[in-house]
Amino acid sequence: MYQVARTWDPRIQILSLASSHVADVPEERGKAAAWEGVFISPTQSRSRTYTYSVIELLPNLHKGVYSMGDEPFSGSKGASRPFLIDLLKVDTDKAYETALTKAGDYEKKNPGKPITLALDFTARFPNPAWRVIWGESAGTSNFSVYIDANTGDFLEVMH
Repeated sequence: MYQVARTWDPRIQILSLASSHVADVPEERGKAAAWEGVFISPTQSRSRTYTYSVIELLPNLHKGVYSMGDEPFSGSKGASRPFLIDLLKVDTDKAYETALTKAGDYEKKNPGKPITLALDFTARFPNPAWRVIWGESAGTSNFSVYIDANTGDFLEVMH
């Protein structure tokens, strides 16, 4: 998504990334078949949402990268703030492996529970962080682990 988003504005920043579950694709821990990313153009004061999917599932998912359109952006409305891709050095599979060192017991007690991956940059941590969520979403999960997306270090367990 990042490469396609750079055709819109080469100076884009990442606001957030989140995985989506696709029932027709077997889950691979630490990876996802579909993603939604929100990117910011500081020069245009606009945000643009993109999706990526490995398969076509109309009407909502399109195979490959798809732009959902853009809208005005005058600064972060939520806790997440935009950041440059240079701060993102740890991929989701490595973040999951690190999270699993703190979640092994939970994983054994909840085998096959879906994993959701989310990336954002909040004042809570010094760098953007991956949130590895056991469940469909942060709102419905009772267990997740934060991993520093720049260093790969464990940050926090959320119950």
